[in-house]
Amino acid sequence: MTYLVLIPLLMPFLAAPAARRAAAALPPRRAALLLTAAALVLAVSASAALALLVVPGASYLPAVAVLGELAEPLTAGPPPVTIALALVAGALLVRRAAALTAAARRDQAELRRARALTSGTEGELAVVRDDRPDAYALPGRPGRIVVTTGMLRALEPPEREALFAHERAHLRGRHHVLLATAELAALCHPALRSLREPLGYALERAADEAAAAAVGDRRLAARAIGRAALAARGAPGRPGAVRPRTVLAATAGPVPRRVAALLGTGTSGRPALGPRTRRLVAGALLMCLTLSGVSAVAAANDLHTHIEIAQGEDPGR
Repeated sequence: MTYLVLIPLLMPFLAAPAARRAAAALPPRRAALLLTAAALVLAVSASAALALLVVPGASYLPAVAVLGELAEPLTAGPPPVTIALALVAGALLVRRAAALTAAARRDQAELRRARALTSGTEGELAVVRDDRPDAYALPGRPGRIVVTTGMLRALEPPEREALFAHERAHLRGRHHVLLATAELAALCHPALRSLREPLGYALERAADEAAAAAVGDRRLAARAIGRAALAARGAPGRPGAVRPRTVLAATAGPVPRRVAALLGTGTSGRPALGPRTRRLVAGALLMCLTLSGVSAVAAANDLHTHIEIAQGEDPGR
């Protein structure tokens, strides 16, 4: 079992680069779904592997042995090694659980504060009196487009409509759920942190395309995004000071790349993948995800067999 659980723990270091390369060759919406699914599968598999490492070491505790009706400790190698692995895995699980809990509480608190600013608002659009230009999609029931007076002054009416269409696309696509999933997955394994930036870019690009389709003018959408970003970054103070970390905004991410993509003049910053290379990358990613999940399940089945043996049962019955 020990060797099986190492696969989900090591696989993210191979799968994350493959996921980034595969996503770069996909349309924005499909790229976002791929990156989120990969992050979720790898995070769950790695966390399950850590939990499976804890059980054999914990079986040496009398209370656990009595609770599990174990006649002898579970054997997963030399006792000192088994106990040491269990202690390390347990410490990592506790640390991750604490980080996940703290992040969830922080995000909820920031969302509550942001919604308090719009509590008296009727309708989809919430205007906040703030000279700092900013706009973002605030999830909730109902979801709202939050825009500051500074941002309204920075844009012309047609550009405002394009900006609102961008934020509306975030709300309709529930992009905040995908982003939150990747953020939490990144707390479960360090290799998954590299998926947050390409996911954020893919979500912004998906909203850019939706905005361009809504206003019927790609150049207008590109101009609105570019001017909004310039206004936000050129204003005194920290842009987005009130904006929650888990919400999406048109001024986030590599805006020049996004504008160039809307105008059809940009590149991804790396050579385009040929059909054969795309298939190889997709196959490698699928293999990594499959191995990670299957190894975790196989390790769980192996552990179950060891538990039955330790309980004095015949696993073959």
